[in-house]
Amino acid sequence: MTEGTFQNIIYSRKTRSDRVKNLRILTVSSETTPFAKTGGLADVAGALSSALAKRGNEVTLLMPYYKEVKKKDLKVEETGISLEVVFSGRSEKASLLRHNLADGLNVYFIAHDRYYERDELYGDSTGDYQDNAERFIFFCRAVLAAGRLIGNKIDIVHCHDWQTGLIPLYIREERMDGGGFWKDTASVFTLHNIAYQGNFWHYDLDLTGLPWSYYTPEGIEFYGEISLLKAGLVYADKITTVSKRYAQEVQTGDFGYRLEGIISSRKKDLAGILNGVDYREWSPETDKLIRKNYSREDLSGKRECKRELMEIFSLESGRDRPIIGFISRLAQQKGVDILIEAVPEIVGLGASLVVLGKGEQHYGQQLRELAREFPGRVGVRITFDNDLAHKIEAGCDMFIMPSRYEPCGLNQMYSLRYGTVPIVKATGGLDDTIREFNPGTRKGNGFKFKGHELRNMLKKIGEAIDLYRNKKLWETVMRNGMEEDFSWDSSARKYERLYRKAQKELVNK
Repeated sequence: MTEGTFQNIIYSRKTRSDRVKNLRILTVSSETTPFAKTGGLADVAGALSSALAKRGNEVTLLMPYYKEVKKKDLKVEETGISLEVVFSGRSEKASLLRHNLADGLNVYFIAHDRYYERDELYGDSTGDYQDNAERFIFFCRAVLAAGRLIGNKIDIVHCHDWQTGLIPLYIREERMDGGGFWKDTASVFTLHNIAYQGNFWHYDLDLTGLPWSYYTPEGIEFYGEISLLKAGLVYADKITTVSKRYAQEVQTGDFGYRLEGIISSRKKDLAGILNGVDYREWSPETDKLIRKNYSREDLSGKRECKRELMEIFSLESGRDRPIIGFISRLAQQKGVDILIEAVPEIVGLGASLVVLGKGEQHYGQQLRELAREFPGRVGVRITFDNDLAHKIEAGCDMFIMPSRYEPCGLNQMYSLRYGTVPIVKATGGLDDTIREFNPGTRKGNGFKFKGHELRNMLKKIGEAIDLYRNKKLWETVMRNGMEEDFSWDSSARKYERLYRKAQKELVNK
């Protein structure tokens, strides 16, 4: 059927190793840029799919049709396909919509207003939606139904985070039944943040349509509940995390959130592949959201961007006063608590601070109070604002990321490109991407501290401020960062190799 035919994009510039059969890839995510986003998951799902398509693969994206998506000015087509899921003795129907992106991606939306016509994706100010189990179990089952109807046989289903965790299990079930549409499809499950597990009441197993034989410690039972994340970790053919360091960390008690044993048992199928950056959006040479473009060779525009940021946040001027930026979900994981504690010291060291983000209300209130206590030195916006995020990356001198853990992190890579020097805790992807600057050798691209003690972070902030006052050395560390290349093409190549390995192992089973 024409509505479901995969787009096949052929690119002429290929190495010999690339001249192999293109892969048919179905990417499944609960959020995807540019349609709906709460965090980095959306950026990764969208940018990786685009990079894979550019390399000649046939890529289709599937996600829910949220109210947020409806608000966008998209040309969405009816496919005429109706999906039906029967659970707990009743039937739920959804329609399948389609949108074509300019880079050749086919995007399909699963439309079901009772589940997805809401102001937020996963919850409101009172907490998670009470029916999230039903919403995303339905999504997983609808994806399997849609996949059979929208195109050719699929080589790889790439599932992202707990909202898609049941899909590898359903595919495994079909294989065990001796055939079906998915019998030659390998599944890959990417773990973006192990703290978000999709754990629900054990009686919600009835919604899955799976037998109770899966409710075991070896299956999807998890401390008296069912875990959709665990389903993906146990039953996917391959598992990835979003950085090499995080792949190691989640196998330990400190970072594994009680799933470290499961992950360690599958370490031969586990790979850490660093997320990339979409430089079409995040590059000071071409960014349309900043006051003046600039480059590694000509940094003069960055001074104009700093002036703009000072105007936006009503910051005091000062030649030797650096601005430190922080853009994040306001949660303990992101180290907001330690940053709040450090604000008087940061101001005392001669720096200003700007904060952008939303999350836990008490952190937002504390940050607003600090802005009132230090007017002209601390600026706060408790919201998500993509335009302002670009202005902060371009206008700040430094960017702070004191995360307790950070699976990958994207802002430190954005900051490098914008000549905004990162100060990070040495964990996960932050440790993989930031190299401590050495004034003697003039090598390195930022500053790192270990542990989560306030004094460790303040020591590195002090070192960065001292270096900032040496303009020649500061421009060196800025330019070192701007020279880094974390484009998605490198990561896409690694995913392709993993996909082909998963396929080969499946055939040889």
